[in-house]
Amino acid sequence: MRFRAILILSAITSSAEVIRIDTPMAPPEWAYAERALLKASVDAAVEFAAKYVDSRGHFRALERWGGNDGPDDVMETFHNWPLAYALGADERILALYERIWEGHLDQYQKAKAPSTEMAKNGMYWREFPTAFDWEHNGEGLAAFYHYGLCRPGDRTYRQRAVRFAGFYDGSDRLAPNYDKQHKIIRSLHNGSRGSKITTASVYDWGGETEPGSDRHTRYKTAANIRGDHPLNLCASTLGINAYLLTGDARHRDWVLEYTGAWRDRILANQGNVPTNIGLDGTIGGEWGGKWYGGTFGWNFDSTTSSRNYYMRGVRIAMGNAFLLSRDASYFEPLKRQLANLYAAKREENGRILLPNKHGDNGWWGYGPNQHFDVQRDLWLWAMDTARPPDRLVAGDPWMAYLAGKRPAYPEETLRAGMSDVRRRVQRFRNDASTPDMRASDHAQRYTPVVTTPLVQLMNGANEPGTSGSLIHARLRYFDLDRRRAGLPEDVAALVDSLEDGAVSVTLVNLSQTVDRTVVVQTGAYGEHTATGVTIGDRKYSVNSTHFTVRLANGAGVRLRIEMKRYVNQPVLAFPWDR
Repeated sequence: MRFRAILILSAITSSAEVIRIDTPMAPPEWAYAERALLKASVDAAVEFAAKYVDSRGHFRALERWGGNDGPDDVMETFHNWPLAYALGADERILALYERIWEGHLDQYQKAKAPSTEMAKNGMYWREFPTAFDWEHNGEGLAAFYHYGLCRPGDRTYRQRAVRFAGFYDGSDRLAPNYDKQHKIIRSLHNGSRGSKITTASVYDWGGETEPGSDRHTRYKTAANIRGDHPLNLCASTLGINAYLLTGDARHRDWVLEYTGAWRDRILANQGNVPTNIGLDGTIGGEWGGKWYGGTFGWNFDSTTSSRNYYMRGVRIAMGNAFLLSRDASYFEPLKRQLANLYAAKREENGRILLPNKHGDNGWWGYGPNQHFDVQRDLWLWAMDTARPPDRLVAGDPWMAYLAGKRPAYPEETLRAGMSDVRRRVQRFRNDASTPDMRASDHAQRYTPVVTTPLVQLMNGANEPGTSGSLIHARLRYFDLDRRRAGLPEDVAALVDSLEDGAVSVTLVNLSQTVDRTVVVQTGAYGEHTATGVTIGDRKYSVNSTHFTVRLANGAGVRLRIEMKRYVNQPVLAFPWDR
């Protein structure tokens, strides 16, 4: 093996080794597949946008309000487009996202829901939903958060991030959402016009969609929305996003204050997440003292669907708070709730079934484990075992790969990703609907951008999904020559091992004619410090949040990066801007 390191005073760090790799590497199948998946996603996204988005950036669909079909569904369709760019996809996909984001703001600030108290003068106000629940608010904001990975210096983006955070930390008098005394968000419906604490009608929930139909009345049992709900913890991502952009401690302090109050309530409730906090701050305060009561609570059951979002907001917020504080006590609510569910498990035909509901008579609503995302996150954050727990390895092929038990997983999952793009393209090409027929969520099933295999393999990260979660990653990459986020052209990365104090990754330059320069950052936000890099029997000292690798044409190498995890305050600024 032939490689060398050059010690220089770099433009991006005051004292760092630039590791030059000259060793040729036969191009691996996974490397070609990663670059192909990025390219296919962008090409398909261009065609998809041409069909479903007009020249103003407006989505070609019926403009409706509510949980049946609402404005959040538009941006949920594009939830991972900025994320693809942050991985290394072509600039075209970010330009499309920017046009669609601005277009949807214009579209839904003009769109009105006449029968809905909070949206009769516009579904958005001050570029934000007027008042709705965080199942939907979070889904509509997922792409917005990932844009910070791409353009953290964008002035308009930073202004919006700070304004949106202000809706929830009590600083914006026009948005009375947060009760600082009781540390609660005052209603399940909240937003730029504040919290709605009066009774919610089926129009508040479903807008004008097919009045009188079963679909419209599905929320008729959801009238009581007073008080806090764990779904509201999704709003914590607004606070951490503003902090990552500005470093203003008030945003961090609010996230820790609000999430900390929920952590303490859950632990005081024997580790079970209460699904209603009264306006007086008491558990079950609006539901006769029942911790499992509440709209979207443990015992909630509507006429056509059953939604009890007790874990989504808790997972997101506890991860946010840990990232900001490095305090492992934020893991406890998730661990305790999972332990309680497993303590109540049933076994049927060799399968473990967990309860998903709780009522006056105890646990019920048994089904397969729905919490692999939570269990993956807990292991990735805590790293309290050397390898993924057996329960994860048995049910999750990525975890099995990291445990050394599924070596072909990279090629398998990337091939599946390409097949997924192809299927979605075929489906949207065959879609004969017209704008007057389309619901806002109509095209979600066709969105052709696939990122899950790339996030796992490139970043060593759990896919953040559509719910409004940040990405928690072991590594991120930047293109130094083009001064942008993501892997440079022709470069691929494969994380094959995660340890508490190290990560192993292979970097390869598929170009046979052009050298490429990669800045490798430890953590999505520089929250980790790389202490050293080992290649073969040679080790380079780093002691920084990032280092630079210069890959000669056709070169590749496997690096073992030693690190101290969660020792830095996280930031979104690019390495050369810090």
